[in-house]
Amino acid sequence: MPTQRTESSRVGAVNANNDLETLLADETLLSLPEVSENLGVVITRVHDLLNDNKLIAYVQDGKRVIPAALFGPDGTTGKFVPGVITLLTDGGYSDEEILTYLFTPDETLPGRPVEALHGHLAREVLRRAQAMAL
Repeated sequence: MPTQRTESSRVGAVNANNDLETLLADETLLSLPEVSENLGVVITRVHDLLNDNKLIAYVQDGKRVIPAALFGPDGTTGKFVPGVITLLTDGGYSDEEILTYLFTPDETLPGRPVEALHGHLAREVLRRAQAMAL
């Protein structure tokens, strides 16, 4: 059961959004049609992935974009990216909070969780997300 959100956590989410802009400033951001093309699926399938919490988007200039770093070298999200997004969403985290977590450098990994999800530390990121969601 998700924990009750307090006023201070909502304020943190607003601050996280400003941090998120900084974190994503140098990232390649893909439009939904670009994601559709890269995945080889129709655009409605991308919308389904977003609605099902298998992908996550960021709103930039009024348009939803998806960080390219969510996709591995093979062009897919693999099994761990959707898992982390679902875990944290079910735990009550907003899209902005999830993206902030994924793109914030963590020296204990080392690197950023989003990069670790495509390597041998993916299960560790999943374990941490599960603990955060409780």
